[in-house]
Amino acid sequence: MEPFVRHGSIVQRIWGDSDLVLLVFAGAAAEFALNRAVDWLFVTGALPRDPLGRLFSTAGYAQHIAFADVASAQSTFARIRAAHEAVERQRGGRIPAWAHRDVLYLLVAYSERSFRALDRPLEAAEQEELWAVFRRVGEGLGIPELPEGYAGWRADRERHLTEDLAFSDHTAQLYASYRRHLGPWRYALLRQVQAALVPESVRRLLSLPERAWARTLLPLYPAVASLGLRRLVQRALVPPEHLAAVRRLDQPVA
Repeated sequence: MEPFVRHGSIVQRIWGDSDLVLLVFAGAAAEFALNRAVDWLFVTGALPRDPLGRLFSTAGYAQHIAFADVASAQSTFARIRAAHEAVERQRGGRIPAWAHRDVLYLLVAYSERSFRALDRPLEAAEQEELWAVFRRVGEGLGIPELPEGYAGWRADRERHLTEDLAFSDHTAQLYASYRRHLGPWRYALLRQVQAALVPESVRRLLSLPERAWARTLLPLYPAVASLGLRRLVQRALVPPEHLAAVRRLDQPVA
């Protein structure tokens, strides 16, 4: 069957590595909390009640798409659209199209930023492939007005950073939930990692550390992992109840 994503592509390389997926969602969790439409995710109460569970559920959907055939990916898109429609019925209104674009853009932006943090900057062809795959994801989800190429996405992404972010009561509630579920020292580590990943404007809005030591340590992590310490580090950093979910994110890529 035809794969939705080319086998061995940069998208599979990123989304088949649990460490990179965790970084993607660490960065996305920061910026998403600032989104002016974040109140939509408070309708059911699921996000503030179980932010880590929601993270791994979303990661599972995204990874399934990265490694699925076209038919399976389309089925996943249908389930996600149905979930969005259920929230809209409960809220009594439509989720703005720009909010859907913003969430899609988060996955692209932090895929690139996470790979750069642990490995290297993406090459131009890889940047185009990354956006092309997520553009197809956006089309499958019915998101309108998606830019054609990477340069168009980059310009629209910059507009999002300027126009669509603000610190709100929902931001504070989400961060309180992060702290409650992670505990104090894992929460402090999350903020360090976020400070190393997010754009400067996001860092300022969230008052993340200005001089994050994680920015220096992240490039050293692959060397630590190569010594066979990866599982030990994951066990230390990930809450025990979510450790199995993290390890399931690893997918072999040729």
